[in-house]
Amino acid sequence: MDLYDDDLTGDGHWAFGTGFADPLAGIDAPPASPELAAYCLALGDDALVMSHRLQEWCTRAPELEDEVAIANVALDLLGQARLLLARTGRGEDDLAFGRDAAEFRSVRLAEAANGDFAHLVVRLLLFATWRLAILGGLRDHPDPVLAAIAAKGVKEVAYHRDYAAGWAIRLGDGTAESHRRMRAALEALWPLVPDLHADHPGARAEFETVVADVLARATLDAPATTGRAAPRGEHLPELADAVAEMQSVARALPGATW
Repeated sequence: MDLYDDDLTGDGHWAFGTGFADPLAGIDAPPASPELAAYCLALGDDALVMSHRLQEWCTRAPELEDEVAIANVALDLLGQARLLLARTGRGEDDLAFGRDAAEFRSVRLAEAANGDFAHLVVRLLLFATWRLAILGGLRDHPDPVLAAIAAKGVKEVAYHRDYAAGWAIRLGDGTAESHRRMRAALEALWPLVPDLHADHPGARAEFETVVADVLARATLDAPATTGRAAPRGEHLPELADAVAEMQSVARALPGATW
């Protein structure tokens, strides 16, 4: 039987497997306003692009335990992306695989190409600390769907932050070489931090407190220089390659199910 035979099922999702039900089915909520849809799209794109960058680490982690941990973090973020993109009222697969890179609304921290393991640790620490502060505040959002997504996400992202913090301390306060690599990763990613606070100034205090505490324990200092805050929709050049890879199968076989 053809793997892509449309008769295999009446419903198909490229991102999440064939035959899954609508993730928001049965939830009593009005259609999202344009403002809510735009906000969920941005948060969903952050999760989707970051998930893809983490998936690129499959087979590259230093230990099997970390291979599993990183894959699980990527799956958590992929699940959050699905719920958030679905809340926009548009098809989550259409949004994931039907847009060009320029149409994404992800933050540049999620878009940056992967470096070494220290780069992964620093990026995940910054991203998860910021996202956890945001989701914590959204648990009381007036939209019941977004509030439920945030409540579920808090439990997941708390682990993401703790995993990254543990590795940051281990590497920063480890050997001279691991410390050097952590310092280089901070220097490379720190200019992207202002983007995080542009849309969510209320999360800044928690972000700065947590990151400062982790860096102190890791015997690391935050870089003195910062970049400018780029608006949503301004992307790093490497996002185009990431989106092209993520969409390659869906673009090659439009409308297929699996």
